[in-house]
Amino acid sequence: MLSLAYLLLVRLIGVVGKGRPLRQLELENAVLRHQVKILRRTVRRPELKEKDRAFLAAASRMLSRDRWGSFIVTPQTLLRWHRELVRRKWTYRRGGPGRPPVGPELVELICRLARENPRWGCVRIKGELRKLGIRVGATTIRRILRRAGLGPAPRRSGPSWSEFLRAQAKGVIACDFFTVETAFLRTLYVLFFIELATRRVHVAGVTRNPDSSWVTQQARNIVVEGALEDKHVLIRDRDSKYSAPFDEVFRTEGVQVIRTPIRAPKANSVAERWVGSARRECLDHVLVFGRRHLQRVVHTYAEHYNRKRPHRSVGLDPPCSTRPSPNVTGGTVRRRDLLGGLIHEYHRMAA
Repeated sequence: MLSLAYLLLVRLIGVVGKGRPLRQLELENAVLRHQVKILRRTVRRPELKEKDRAFLAAASRMLSRDRWGSFIVTPQTLLRWHRELVRRKWTYRRGGPGRPPVGPELVELICRLARENPRWGCVRIKGELRKLGIRVGATTIRRILRRAGLGPAPRRSGPSWSEFLRAQAKGVIACDFFTVETAFLRTLYVLFFIELATRRVHVAGVTRNPDSSWVTQQARNIVVEGALEDKHVLIRDRDSKYSAPFDEVFRTEGVQVIRTPIRAPKANSVAERWVGSARRECLDHVLVFGRRHLQRVVHTYAEHYNRKRPHRSVGLDPPCSTRPSPNVTGGTVRRRDLLGGLIHEYHRMAA
């Protein structure tokens, strides 16, 4: 339709403007008047519409080149507009050669499968996609992986430490000591255990003298509580407070005791991270007056940590998750204060 309208406009202007110089002058005046209307529309740079471009391009075919100075655009622009109109006339939809392109969602899915499964090759990924109802050739998968910087499988000689610990975390428990200075500058020792899979914390006890009999008794208490039912590895550092009877309690339960390297706190990073959280969120803001006071504070924080505090490594759920379903929206949100308002817990009242 646009091409037909442009052709009629060219013929009309050709009938009006072709011939004597007077007709040329009248057509030039029409061009100038039309451009003045364009300039009146705005004080900024004039915005030429499609019909304006069509009129100016058609008028340029009838005006001689020595009169093209009356246009507000250059001759190259006029010729470009005319070429665009001709190109639109002869342009039609056509399909490109070869196979249709792979969508971005499928490309992301292929890269995700390759990253999460570094030992899978192109044929293995092709089979996994076929199970999902997606048919893609192995050559296409190989090209996508190369473009994403993912080489052929296997891409590693073995799992990293984080992958290894994540795979073995269900059967691993760690323990550690940390100290707290009271208001009277007495040092108290806190022994705790933490499960690597769920990040659940068990506070064993608080004492001023962590001798062999005390730590051994705390090991027995952990066994009685059932914290070692599905555990087969205990990670601890090389502190001298862990005596031989302490390790023997765990060996009797079939748990292997693994000591971390010397001066390597990152080897027991989960326990170290919990100590940092307990200090930043609780202990650094409380004056401790004695063993019973510290035991009450630590147990309160551990209960909050296990049941209410979101944890990044478990999908922002507490270790002992009690989160309601996402579609629960009714009721009033209430706040519960712990440790004199130092810690806040929020829950939704029934509507």
